[in-house]
Amino acid sequence: GGVPAGADPPLSPGRPGELSLTVLLPMLRRCLGLPAELHVVKAPARECSGLVLLSGCHRTTEQLQQFFTTARRRGQYPTTYHTVTVGVPAEAEGEIRTGLRWQQQGETTVVVPVPAPGRRSLARKEVKSTLTRYRVLGAAGGCALLQLQPKTAFPEQLPVHLTLLLCPALGDHEHSSRVGRVLGVPFLLPPEAAPTRTQVLDEELLGRLGLSPRQLHRLPLHLHLQRLELP
Repeated sequence: GGVPAGADPPLSPGRPGELSLTVLLPMLRRCLGLPAELHVVKAPARECSGLVLLSGCHRTTEQLQQFFTTARRRGQYPTTYHTVTVGVPAEAEGEIRTGLRWQQQGETTVVVPVPAPGRRSLARKEVKSTLTRYRVLGAAGGCALLQLQPKTAFPEQLPVHLTLLLCPALGDHEHSSRVGRVLGVPFLLPPEAAPTRTQVLDEELLGRLGLSPRQLHRLPLHLHLQRLELP
């Protein structure tokens, strides 16, 4: 599947038995003594951290969701993320533009970039044009703190865009294998040549994080919904 143009990725309810945001909403409503059921207006993807906007009014929810969609169409950037990357972008700021689509890989589907999507595939909504604005806020020890502002909404857009910068997010065990290195120089691998695996970090970075290679799979994705603009 995919997500319609302009729509936000659906909030994953989590796997059965997992603790998830939607499971916690009735408890949160009771704790706050709210009269109406709570539902999610805006939240980061399940693997990300950050702000969650909740509402007890369906009309308000619809208005806010329409605001986010309309703002992006007008060229505004109502959501801002922060991320820690492994690697520092060559340019201090810029834009990442690419088509994105779902591709079958074995038994799973993965999001892959389409650098020059054709008009027909865009019209059929097989591919979606995506754009993220980025700015380097700081860098040290081969890592960077980036501000990311997506102008489009597509599942896994930000992690995939970061691989195109050759700077995958710290804790990205899904897409970081697409960035290879030869003599310390990063290069992009095609998705089919880069199966999903636990992110590989050098010994120096592991030491600074206080992690052993065996603990690396527990390292969470360092992608954080930091700011939402509201009307």
